[in-house]
Amino acid sequence: MMLLEACVDNLNDGIKAFEAGANRIEFCSRLDQDGLTPDFDQTMQLIQHITIPVRVMIRCRSGNFNYSAEEINWMIKEIEQFKALSIEGFVFGCLTDKNEIDYESTTKLVEAATPLPVTFHKAIDQTGNLLQSLKSIKMIKGIDTILTSGGEPTALEGVANIAQLVSNADHLTILVAGKVDQSNIKLLSDKTGSNAFHGRKIME
Repeated sequence: MMLLEACVDNLNDGIKAFEAGANRIEFCSRLDQDGLTPDFDQTMQLIQHITIPVRVMIRCRSGNFNYSAEEINWMIKEIEQFKALSIEGFVFGCLTDKNEIDYESTTKLVEAATPLPVTFHKAIDQTGNLLQSLKSIKMIKGIDTILTSGGEPTALEGVANIAQLVSNADHLTILVAGKVDQSNIKLLSDKTGSNAFHGRKIME
């Protein structure tokens, strides 16, 4: 079965995506800043209006993904709060100051999210070696998905890298992102071998 995950930052767009046939929602705020933690009450309203799984973005600020200990603690508290809702999982990711996977910080967040599954988000695209980053992420039990455009601005530009990730993903789902819509999903599926797609306009 193909996964079509709509990335939305407000209640109305979440309901529209659900009605259009998306089968999962990534819910955040401030898509103009590539997504931040959403409002708790709005998340609760969205869950009440739709019947598909919702994964919640946990990101305390815009900018880089190298977080201080204080920021990690803040995000852990956010995770604990959102776990009170009937969400399906979380979306986050941490990098070191060298733009490598921050194994320790990411693990702390994943442990806070347990038993809910986690998507490691497009922070991976800022790392210099996607396959090495994949190896690191594989070692963190609780992550089941990686969101990526293959280190390129769009999925179509990153198809070769995405295909490599898919070939080496083992138990992980490679969720293809980067200007994905109904016009290019079949081509991307054929070229990458993935059957999981993510986008702001995934149903258009």
